[in-house]
Amino acid sequence: MLTRHDYVTLHADGIRYFDKAPLLYWLTAASYSQFGFTEFGTRLPLTLLVLALLLASYALGKELGGDSAGLFAALILGTAVGPYLYTRFLIPDLVVGLWLTITVHLLWRSLQQEKPSLLLCAGIGVVTGLNVLTKGLIGLVFPIGIILVYVLLTGNYRQILKLRPIFTTVVFFIVAAPWHVLATLRNPAQGETKGFFWFYFINDQINRYLNRRIPHDYNKVPFLLFWGLILVWLFPWSPYVIAGLRQVPVRWKEWREQLSAEKRAALLLAIWALVILGFFSFSTRQEYYVLPALPALAVLAGMWLANEEQSAPDSPTRRSGRICASILLVLGILIFLIAGALAVVLPPLPPGTDFADALRKDSALYTLSMGHLFDLTPKALGAFRLPLTLTSLGFFAGTTLNWWFRRRNDTKKGNLALAGMMVIALCAVHLALGIFYPVLGSKALAEVVQREYQPGDVVVCEGEYANASSVNFYTGIPLRILNGRENALWYGSYFPDAPKIFDDDDSFQKLWSSPQRVFFLTFDARGPEKVRTMGVPYYQLLHSGEKGVYSNQPTRRTTGH
Repeated sequence: MLTRHDYVTLHADGIRYFDKAPLLYWLTAASYSQFGFTEFGTRLPLTLLVLALLLASYALGKELGGDSAGLFAALILGTAVGPYLYTRFLIPDLVVGLWLTITVHLLWRSLQQEKPSLLLCAGIGVVTGLNVLTKGLIGLVFPIGIILVYVLLTGNYRQILKLRPIFTTVVFFIVAAPWHVLATLRNPAQGETKGFFWFYFINDQINRYLNRRIPHDYNKVPFLLFWGLILVWLFPWSPYVIAGLRQVPVRWKEWREQLSAEKRAALLLAIWALVILGFFSFSTRQEYYVLPALPALAVLAGMWLANEEQSAPDSPTRRSGRICASILLVLGILIFLIAGALAVVLPPLPPGTDFADALRKDSALYTLSMGHLFDLTPKALGAFRLPLTLTSLGFFAGTTLNWWFRRRNDTKKGNLALAGMMVIALCAVHLALGIFYPVLGSKALAEVVQREYQPGDVVVCEGEYANASSVNFYTGIPLRILNGRENALWYGSYFPDAPKIFDDDDSFQKLWSSPQRVFFLTFDARGPEKVRTMGVPYYQLLHSGEKGVYSNQPTRRTTGH
């Protein structure tokens, strides 16, 4: 965006890129304009948006259940497993959760007013527009689904008219429509393509939901696992989330009667979560598609924890809290024993061993966001002795203290013990990701290329662009793509003005044999074999696991073959 001065048509490596909505990229471009093309500039927008999500969850929890409910809701989201893992890379799903949190807060305010103000209705329109600019049509489907299901279940049909639907819709289109209209006009059907509208709306959103998208560059998790991941991503608060669900009225007669404010709030939060889970249950299911439901369940659990704190020591709520603490204690002891045993028994990697060489590669699972975890072997786990030790000790201390404090009816200290435990555990995860980084990232490849690159040199990436997109980021050097006209760049490459950056084996052979210096980035075991069969000398600049950088000309600090 910054280099092309085009904030309408997204590009990647010079190719039109229609896969994603623009808002996160606009914010990232704004960050780059202030802080440069840096890792800090990349991470800042999502960091601020997640901080806003914590504040919005606090505000909603406070509105629905008081100060403690708001505090516990933010604490849950800030220390649970899922939000941490899925802020390590740039995906919009937690930002969708932010806009839904604000939308539900505004909806709740409107339910308390006989005639909701124009400002409230305009706010719903604005936030829904931002949601569509964040992740496409589901940014509209989710708020409408939540509102309609709540109104239908409670019989409060007049609430739809109270929200001033015409006015709210006009505000929504003022926010959401301009980019979509401009992108459609600037990218009409041309050459072999059907234009922006077909790919973005029909292919990438409707066909993806129907599992007919072209190209089929995604996988999906089984139905039961998809639902069960809610408990994983909210761990260690999952038992309290389950306890919180008991606040939700489940009988039709209750829904139609004059519910208490607390019951109505619980019903609204449950509907929010179920709309998202139900929607994706009939579609493609990635592990992180449940993330927009997490704020709803965090607020619901926060309300339950606040009720627990205020209830009598011998009340059923306190007894449920102690049962949850006992369950967590059992899990904590199991994690302590397993992680501790692995940390003690597994030998460290021998000095000089490349971590990537200790892994088992299963590329069939890489379309899942956590697919690389299945590459781990007992030998590779030896590199994680410190993270395993921290996890072991942290879970033992945290779950024991939580159980201890709840036995003594000091629930707030129990909750803080769990939060402290997760600070330690997430630090351990951070260390583990640092160990895993050479496999997940390509910064080392970029550093080698940047050190040796001279104007006029060519950088070629084997396979799809996503393999080496971080090399493009760190170096700013355009990439040529060998046998990778697929996935993210596939559609845009057929526009008549697309740069000719795609090579096949024949054109790469000619390029490699030419006087021009070529850097070849490879990401699997076949890469070295390819340069060995070129019939000309090659020079290895870097080798790490299955990743490597090779050149067709001698460079500093390289080995010739």
